[in-house]
Amino acid sequence: MGETTLISTPDGQFSAYVARPAAAKTAAVVVIQEIFGVNAVMREITDQFAKAGYLAICPDLFWRIEPGIDITDQSEAEWKRAFELYNAFDVDMGIRDIAATITHIREDAGCSGKVGAVGFCLGGLLAYLTATRTDADAAVAYYGVGIDRYTAESDRLSAPLLLHVAEEDQFVPKEAQALIVAALKNHPHVQIYQYPGQDHAFARTGGQHYDAEAAKAAWKRTLELFKTGL
Repeated sequence: MGETTLISTPDGQFSAYVARPAAAKTAAVVVIQEIFGVNAVMREITDQFAKAGYLAICPDLFWRIEPGIDITDQSEAEWKRAFELYNAFDVDMGIRDIAATITHIREDAGCSGKVGAVGFCLGGLLAYLTATRTDADAAVAYYGVGIDRYTAESDRLSAPLLLHVAEEDQFVPKEAQALIVAALKNHPHVQIYQYPGQDHAFARTGGQHYDAEAAKAAWKRTLELFKTGL
């Protein structure tokens, strides 16, 4: 269903997976990867957004470290590699690459001009920072890791932002969750949904903590946010 495109930056080009909807012209959604690269899970999510009617694009944000990372969460060796990539990743450069992706997809003939972003895990943090640092029209963060360190940037929010928070997230301690909720719950552009009993990556198909009911609820809320924001 998808295709590959190249996005240019002053530092070079990187690839992105693109899935096109049936409509000739519609809003776009940037799908921001987890720590496993643009793998089958990310491509499937990108395809799902296309089926929902959006022009969807998933950029390879690890390209500055190693292009074409495509691993899973199914082995200890892959987890080790994923955390190596996570620790080597430059968040600020990642946001610049997302901004370049937004510009790229806005110029696509199939884009209406509106662009949203949705991210998972590391991508959840990046989706939040996309909302604070770029001209994205809406953003959704699934169990973002490290958002608590950037809550001061919420002053820059001017477009809708939705946060999905897993209450038993092993990578986002309860103290960090409390900081995020306290800082953002009354922000006029922010919606926060908490998922009791859910661990990190409850929406990752095939993952250890996947929960179909919670994933379905989060997906419905995500589409509602994009319907109003895009």
